[in-house]
Amino acid sequence: LTDQDATSVYRRTRCPEFDTRTDKNRAAQCTGVACNPCMEFTLSSPDFADGADIPLRHTCDGGDVAPRLTWKGLPAGTRSLALIMDDPDAPRGTFTHWVVCDIPADAAELGEGSTLGSQGRNSFGRSGYGGPCPPPGDDPHRYRFTLYALDLPALALQNGTREELDTKMETHVLATARLVGRYQRQKVGAR
Repeated sequence: LTDQDATSVYRRTRCPEFDTRTDKNRAAQCTGVACNPCMEFTLSSPDFADGADIPLRHTCDGGDVAPRLTWKGLPAGTRSLALIMDDPDAPRGTFTHWVVCDIPADAAELGEGSTLGSQGRNSFGRSGYGGPCPPPGDDPHRYRFTLYALDLPALALQNGTREELDTKMETHVLATARLVGRYQRQKVGAR
């Protein structure tokens, strides 16, 4: 499910007066859930602003600790949340750093280093958070934290992969919210 598809599904389901397939003028002005005419579902972090650099302590070069994430504006009918953090700039294609599902709908944040919800397997092959770790010398990579509001109380996906999560939540996404951070490692020997 792409971001545009998830946003479009949400708008058709929750906001029938705005359909990105038919309202091209309004659709051209909207590039994500943040422009939702019915409700604003947002994801943020006190550790970094959207589009800014992710602090070292949240990367493989620091403590590799998950950042604190907060959200607001859950749509009506939300019964649980899921989160995926990925790097679309990875050399071999999108690399998944964090998969979490079954986050309670009454939660308003994941604290720093949180293990709330059911932690899935990332592309490192382990469960839980794996911080940004691009190849040294690469241009800055983008790290997308995407939060999904779901109409199911639980997905019951123990140690599941991103692909398994995508499949289980495919027709259950009410809305998505996204936060993007950046990180660049220095070349070995550079100062």
